[in-house]
Amino acid sequence: MANVLIAGESWTTTSIHTKGFDSFTTVAYQEGVHDFKSALESTGHSVSFMPNHEAAQSFPRTVEELEQFDVVVLSDIGSNTLLLPNDVYLSGKASPNRLRSLRDWVKSGGSLMMVGGYLSFQGIEGKANYKNSILAEALPVLMEDGDDREECPEGAVPRMFGPEHPCTAGLPDAWPALLGFQRLRARSASEVLAQVNGHPLLTVGTYGLGRCAAFASDIGPHWAPSTFTQWDGFARLWGQTATWLAAESSEPTAGPRIAEAAAR
Repeated sequence: MANVLIAGESWTTTSIHTKGFDSFTTVAYQEGVHDFKSALESTGHSVSFMPNHEAAQSFPRTVEELEQFDVVVLSDIGSNTLLLPNDVYLSGKASPNRLRSLRDWVKSGGSLMMVGGYLSFQGIEGKANYKNSILAEALPVLMEDGDDREECPEGAVPRMFGPEHPCTAGLPDAWPALLGFQRLRARSASEVLAQVNGHPLLTVGTYGLGRCAAFASDIGPHWAPSTFTQWDGFARLWGQTATWLAAESSEPTAGPRIAEAAAR
């Protein structure tokens, strides 16, 4: 089974409580990874979790450091968190470009999945900013300019698309409703496995010798309500996807993908 690194899926909320003349501040730390991590572990995968504040400093910096993992999952972690560790941002010291290292690792046979959220793909106000990063080459989708969120408070039902694939084998045609997603476009050489409101939801492909996947919605609140994360198919979906990602790919496809990325 796969050795998976999940980076992101954490946040800190600072609240100001005002009660008449007086006010005070509280801070709460939260993680949204539990159901996803449990789904992978329940299907036999080994999972390491690196929340955003740890990933800022400790995410692997070189291809060699990434080689201890079979699959890397980026979920709700903006590109700046990986581009600007403290020694770069605070001390002005040069450091390896971790997005370049991650891209090169996938090209040489690693596997990458990006999961949607407010700081994935382009994200809220475009602040995740992966479209303009070198890592965009290694994703099986093309991103919009600016804010790419599609909020669906009424719920949007995902549906299987195309022939059965190892990632989605045994799943029903319709999945529990999601409350939002990112508007993405599949690359010409990629395969869309599920759609939501006519947009790609789960897209897979290859980059160089590696495999890649993009899930355009979240794996926790608020876009993924408990009806989705507690769904019987949730563990099957992510267990099978991690297994497929970790398998060896056959033919390199880096040339066409890089050319397509340059043409955006």
